[in-house]
Amino acid sequence: MSGIGLTLRALHDGERDLEADLLAVAERHRTEHEVHHIATDVARWSREHAARLAALGPDHGVDLSGPRDHTAPGALTALREKAAQALGRRPETGLLLLEDLRDLHLAAVRNSLHWEMLAQAAQATRDRTLLDLVTDCHPQTLRQMRWTNTMIKVLSPQLLVSV
Repeated sequence: MSGIGLTLRALHDGERDLEADLLAVAERHRTEHEVHHIATDVARWSREHAARLAALGPDHGVDLSGPRDHTAPGALTALREKAAQALGRRPETGLLLLEDLRDLHLAAVRNSLHWEMLAQAAQATRDRTLLDLVTDCHPQTLRQMRWTNTMIKVLSPQLLVSV
C-alpha cells in the first residue's frame, strides 16, 4: 500500500473515531445544550468525510468499506458517562466536559494534519480528485477544531476557578 493509501486509511479511521466521539460527548453532556447540538451537527461532517474517503480508497489501493468496529467503551469512557449522569450540572461535570473538549480538539487536529499531508501529496502527484476532496473537507475539520478551541476558552475560566 502506498503512503497515500496509508494516510487515507489513518484519516478514514480518524474521521470515524471523531464522529463517534462527538456523538458520545453530545450524549454525555445533554444538559449543555450548545455542546449537545453543535457536537451532533459537526459529527455529520466527519461521517461525510469518512464516506467520501471510502469512495476514493480503491483509486489508491485501499478498501475502506469495512464495517465500523463497535468495541465496548473503555473503562474511562464508561466512568465519564456515569459521572456526568450522576453529577448533572455540578462543577465536576464541567471538568469532564473540558476533558472531553480537549480530546475532541486533539482528534480534530490529528485529522487536520492528515488532510494537510494528503493535500501536499495531491499537489505533488497532480491528483485532482484527491485535491478536490481535501479542498472540500479540510475546512470543515478546521471548523471542528475552532469550535472545540473556542468552547475550551469560554468554559475554562469559569470551570477551573469554581472547582
